[in-house]
Amino acid sequence: MRNQVQLITYADRLAGDLAGLRELVTGRLADAFGGVHLLPFFDPIDGADAGFDPIDHREVDPRLGTWEDVERLGAERPIMADLIVNHVSSRSPEFLDFLADGEASEHASLFLTLDRVFPDGADEAALTRLYRPRPGLPLTPVTLGDRNKRIVWTTFTSEQIDIDVRSAAGRAYLDSILDRFAMHHIEVVRLDAVGYAIKTPGTSSFMTEETFAFIDELTARAHDRGIEILVEVHSYWEKQVEIARRVDYVYDFALPPLVLHALFTGNAERLRHWCEVRPHNAVTVLDTHDGIGVIDVGPDTFDAHHLGLLDAAEIDELVEGIHESSHGTSRLATGAAASNVDLYQVNCTFFDALGAADEAYLIARLVQLWLPGVPQIYYVGLLAGHNDIELLHRTNVGRDINRHHFTPEEIDRALNRPVVQRLLTLLRLRNTHPAFAGAWELLEEGHDEGVIAMRWEADGETARLRVDLVERRYAVTVTANGEEHTVTDVADLPAAVFG
Repeated sequence: MRNQVQLITYADRLAGDLAGLRELVTGRLADAFGGVHLLPFFDPIDGADAGFDPIDHREVDPRLGTWEDVERLGAERPIMADLIVNHVSSRSPEFLDFLADGEASEHASLFLTLDRVFPDGADEAALTRLYRPRPGLPLTPVTLGDRNKRIVWTTFTSEQIDIDVRSAAGRAYLDSILDRFAMHHIEVVRLDAVGYAIKTPGTSSFMTEETFAFIDELTARAHDRGIEILVEVHSYWEKQVEIARRVDYVYDFALPPLVLHALFTGNAERLRHWCEVRPHNAVTVLDTHDGIGVIDVGPDTFDAHHLGLLDAAEIDELVEGIHESSHGTSRLATGAAASNVDLYQVNCTFFDALGAADEAYLIARLVQLWLPGVPQIYYVGLLAGHNDIELLHRTNVGRDINRHHFTPEEIDRALNRPVVQRLLTLLRLRNTHPAFAGAWELLEEGHDEGVIAMRWEADGETARLRVDLVERRYAVTVTANGEEHTVTDVADLPAAVFG
């Protein structure tokens, strides 16, 4: 993955299709991004979970284009794609064949049933020990063609059928997707929902030692095909640090709530502590296609003695602060509202989470872009988008509040807004200034709890950021050919600093 800003987007919701996305990232956004995380483009893109429940994971939804269109985009910007490790759609041909023929189906061993995990049966204690991101048990009864009933594993919804990744059929299925990705020059793969992929009796079946062993094995199989791996797991922060030691990249999901907490309170202490311990092989995000996670900064759900990056009161204040800043719109899409099933996330655009305040939003992006790692910018965040209440009401899906379908006219208007223009300037600076390829340092700045400052340096060139959280002001100091330039508005950066 290039050490440049990555765009994370649905092709259809930003640009209509793959050809339109290629035109956008090589045209008006040509200097902004060094890669694209292309959210599920598989058949279909509009299933039960916005493409994360593929009927055919190896085919491009024809409404977006073809594999050739993927290759054309990849020739311009390296592509990251999702490997949906844990499940397939209940409408997939393989699962329909299993429903029709039961154990006689050639695909029977692909799907995980209750008795495969618990061959001796499961009691209440075993089932309640399972870690759950969503309400209820991860089990769904189905009736086969011979009228026999089976119980299949469904971690997320009854329309997403878990596969047995340790079976020969499961391994072959995942390898066939990796092969297709490699054939069409996908350079990085995000392992979606991999934390739930291995079910081990007597454990939480979430990020266990068996899960880590599976991630190691799957990563090796990807590396054999020249593909890098990004692991997607929402979990206790120490687990993220542990995961980072074993993979190419891990998400910094603790960053979004900690940046919000710092801006809401005017206190940098919690954020500064995370800066000191966080892994540097991270993909930094403030927003994604999912909500703003709070589990990532909370205590260990399996051992309350392992404290979180924020305490319970601070998390409650953070969540209420988002709801207040968004004028209550995020509350409509969060928790038990709007058929929402991700109870540990707050659904809101990051811009609205900060009360649509331009300066606070730019400060948040500055912190993200200055931290070690590869920054990803979500398409709604790129355009400083607002909560889409109309789409939320239409679909009753909480996460859709932050999954707007932009028209060309809306994109034109957004790209001309001052806050978006300034953000694009920051992205160009991050992509081109040589200091960001060097060494990073968190600065003390007199131990002021309301200030956070950091610096990059390489071959005599530096890029320094100082943020005053109380005043919500910032100063950027960057060099060009050894000459320093300091600005308090990124719009004032001289052309010479863009390397």
